[in-house]
Amino acid sequence: MLLHSNIIGEGQPFVILHGFLGMSDNWKTLGMQFSEQNYQVHLVDQRNHGHSFHHDAFSYEVLVEDLKQYCDSHQLENIVLLGHSMGGKTAMLFATKYPELVSKLMIADISPRFYPVHHDAILNGLSALNFDVLKSRGEADKVLSTYITDMGTRQFLLKNLYWVEKGKLGLRMNLKVLKEEVAEVGEPLPSQATFEKDTLFLRGDRSEYIGVGDENIILNHFPKAEIITISNAGHWLHAENPTAFFEAVMQFV
Repeated sequence: MLLHSNIIGEGQPFVILHGFLGMSDNWKTLGMQFSEQNYQVHLVDQRNHGHSFHHDAFSYEVLVEDLKQYCDSHQLENIVLLGHSMGGKTAMLFATKYPELVSKLMIADISPRFYPVHHDAILNGLSALNFDVLKSRGEADKVLSTYITDMGTRQFLLKNLYWVEKGKLGLRMNLKVLKEEVAEVGEPLPSQATFEKDTLFLRGDRSEYIGVGDENIILNHFPKAEIITISNAGHWLHAENPTAFFEAVMQFV
């Protein structure tokens, strides 16, 4: 089973991996911009997300093998690899396992360390959506708002809504498996895993995902890592300050 992707432009392959409960569509605007800089951008849906296949197995090991199969199938090598949050963890593990395929690595707002489960409100809100009753995005948003106060987060989640058939909404993600396996999302990079090539970590100045204590952890795994802070941005730094994010990425590559 091959991952679904949206491929834009021509040039060196530039693969982008979304975060937990996201999808490749979240990266469309930036993907277009990167493609204009002579890159062939691959906006990839990871398993159980977006348009990609649903499967009961869900861990970074299988996400990495999905990506390896994808690269083999599209004959990609010398790739620029960018991952956000969960996608960043996939990208880190992929680069340490298949360093020969990766020319440069970029990780957006996630560290190699362990993270405790912290998606409860979001998963409970999504589970509360009853599509036998709900007939519009507005109605779905109203249900979510009782669990999630932040409108930006709700808009991000509502991108997963689609018309399964006329008059019936559904979610693209495999919510059942993602709920069961949510602990996997916080798993750390294996202690011995290292990647010796150029690596950039980008963090949002309003995010707590990469703290001061994370810098040594990052350098243990990625000795050539550079860590930069994107201003006026939280965890979704690429959406909150896309201009600064784009400039930082282009400077690095």
